[in-house]
Amino acid sequence: MTGATAGIGRAIAEALAAAGIGVAIVARDAARGQEARGQITAATGSDRIELFDGDLSDMTSVRRLAAEVAERRPALDILVHCAAVYTSHRSLTVDGYETMFATNVLGPFLLTNLLLDSVRTAEAARVIVLSAPSTSRLDFDNLQGEHRFRSLSAFGASKAADLLFTFELARRLEGSPATANAVHPGLVRTNLMRQATAPLRWAVGLVSASPTRAAAGIVPLAMSPEFRGLSGRFFKAGREISAPAYTRDPQVAQRLWETSARLTGLGS
Repeated sequence: MTGATAGIGRAIAEALAAAGIGVAIVARDAARGQEARGQITAATGSDRIELFDGDLSDMTSVRRLAAEVAERRPALDILVHCAAVYTSHRSLTVDGYETMFATNVLGPFLLTNLLLDSVRTAEAARVIVLSAPSTSRLDFDNLQGEHRFRSLSAFGASKAADLLFTFELARRLEGSPATANAVHPGLVRTNLMRQATAPLRWAVGLVSASPTRAAAGIVPLAMSPEFRGLSGRFFKAGREISAPAYTRDPQVAQRLWETSARLTGLGS
C-alpha cells in the first residue's frame, strides 16, 4: 500500500491489519515508515506489518521497490494506491518530471505494471486507486506544465489521469481474476493540501471527513466478497458512481498509457 504513513492510507492500513490481513506499507521516509508501522502494530495488535522504502516520484526508487515487493510478495492479493501530492508551485523530480504528475500518475503506473506478475499470481487480486471525479482534460502537449502551470489544474489533471489509468488497467486485466477499480474518498482531513491557500484549506476543512471515516468506505472494496469480480468501476462510500465521460475514453487512456510507458522506460 502506498501513502500509508498518514491520512487515508494509514487508516486503511490499520483497518486491514485489524481484520487480520498482512499489510505491506510503502514509505519514502524510513523514519516515518518505522513510526507508522509501530503505531499500526500498537493500534491493531498485528505482527504482520511489513515496511518497504520507496519514493513514487523517483522512477529508480519505484523499480527498486517493485523488485523488493515481488521478491517478498510473489502473490499480491491487494494493491492500494493512496499516495498523492499537491504542490502550489511547479517543481521537478530527480528524473526531471513535474512533481504531481510523477508522484500521482507515473509512479503508480510503473509500480503497478512491474508488479503485474504478482497480481496475476494471486487468486483474485484487487487493484484499488484513490482518485476523484475530475473533469480536467489532459493536455498531452503540456503534461509536465512546461508551457503554463496552474497548480489546481495540474492536480485535477493528475486525478483524471488516475481514472484513465485504472479503467485502462481493468481492460488489460480482462480474462483474468484480477480487478482494478477507482475510489473517490471524498473530502478528507489530511495534509495533502497543506500548500494550498489558507482560505481554500479552511473551506475544505469545514466539510471534510476524518481519515477513519473515509477508510470505512474503501476497505470493503479490498475485502468484501460483494466486490469480487467487479472491475473498471468507480466507487464512493461503497457505492458505484459515474466517472466523467472523458475518463472513460479508451483512446485517451491508450495514449496516456503509451506516454506513461515511454516516460517511465517501461519494458526497457
